[in-house]
Amino acid sequence: MSGMKRNVVLALAVAAAVAAPGAFATNGYFTEGEGTVNRGMAGAGIAMPQDALAAAVNPAGIVKLGGRWDIALGVFRPDRKYEISGNGAGLNGSQNGNDDGSFWIPSFGYNMKLSNTDAFNISVYGNGGMNTNYSNPVFASFGATGNTGVDLSQLFVNGAYAHSFGATSIGGSAIFAYQRFKAYGLNGPAFASMSSDPGNMSNNGYDTTNGFGVRLGVLHDISKDVSVGATYQSKIKGKFDKYKGLFAEQGEFDIPSTYGVGIAWKASPVVDVALDYVKIKYTDSKSVSNSFTNATGPFGADNGPGFGWKDISVIKLGVQYKPGGDWTWRGGWNHGQNPIPNDQAIVNILAPGVVTDHLNLGFTKAMDKNSDINFVFMHAFNKKVSGDIPLSFGGGTAEIQMFENYAEIGYSKKF
Repeated sequence: MSGMKRNVVLALAVAAAVAAPGAFATNGYFTEGEGTVNRGMAGAGIAMPQDALAAAVNPAGIVKLGGRWDIALGVFRPDRKYEISGNGAGLNGSQNGNDDGSFWIPSFGYNMKLSNTDAFNISVYGNGGMNTNYSNPVFASFGATGNTGVDLSQLFVNGAYAHSFGATSIGGSAIFAYQRFKAYGLNGPAFASMSSDPGNMSNNGYDTTNGFGVRLGVLHDISKDVSVGATYQSKIKGKFDKYKGLFAEQGEFDIPSTYGVGIAWKASPVVDVALDYVKIKYTDSKSVSNSFTNATGPFGADNGPGFGWKDISVIKLGVQYKPGGDWTWRGGWNHGQNPIPNDQAIVNILAPGVVTDHLNLGFTKAMDKNSDINFVFMHAFNKKVSGDIPLSFGGGTAEIQMFENYAEIGYSKKF
């Protein structure tokens, strides 16, 4: 690679890293896939690496790729709403949380073969996030003022290495994780009385935290047509000091661990099929998983309220069709469990990550033998969750709902 090309790649990587990641809410608050090609398969790719963001899915797969870089830009548009009825504390009403409407999400990956058996990869991408922005105060009857909402984003920088032992490859990634968060509209005397640190509960602007983790993976070719893989990503520690009166464990906000297995099958010379099973351990983070309705301590305490999320399983199924010529077509279905129990609906007005089913469609158009244009569109179907509100918050029923659209265009260059 020439010096000029290296400078271009470095500049693109820096641009992707500096750009603020957008908000996600697909498999809980994690993305359904990483990389334009992988997302065209609804995120299925543990046993089927295809682009330079493969290390984000399974680092063992990067040794199966040649030298290449991929860059992409996506636009994410979630639609989130709530309705409260029968409440005795003045919370009745409904509104959407779409004052922040669109989110631009960059990603970048660079893969380099070191030898026939070794590869190095660096990638930059959004791991997940959540955003709501209600223009009217949701908790006005509690004395709260101004807009109500949260904004969470997570950016990963992933450096990976993989080695092939013939039919079996192993790989590992070192991950630097950057998180950014703010909350607003949880102010006023009523909320202050519920917090262990009222000055660090709401309306403190953005706070940031950095953490480190690892992703490990293995990939094995059973035959020339069938491959299997497995991967694990560790929990990554994080803490928001400006919100230590909101999040459990005095502001701790850890990124949950995940693990998964996958299989890829070359069903015919022109059709590939990939199937993944992934588990996301939201219970790794007390701020995410502590029950709101059954908390025994104030906000910010170890046993204080969280969002009540549970661990979820995700099934990802993708199909790829290569009829010959310059076009490749992809489609996939991603089904994840809803992490939010019905009785946690009231607090998840702030984070209604309830969608479960995603339809993904994508394609690649070869521009020449070394460069491609990639595209994917994702629709997450509308999902509603409703449940009883605790009597301490006036009783009644809270209903939250969400659907999403996402489109991404990318460019790939092989070298």
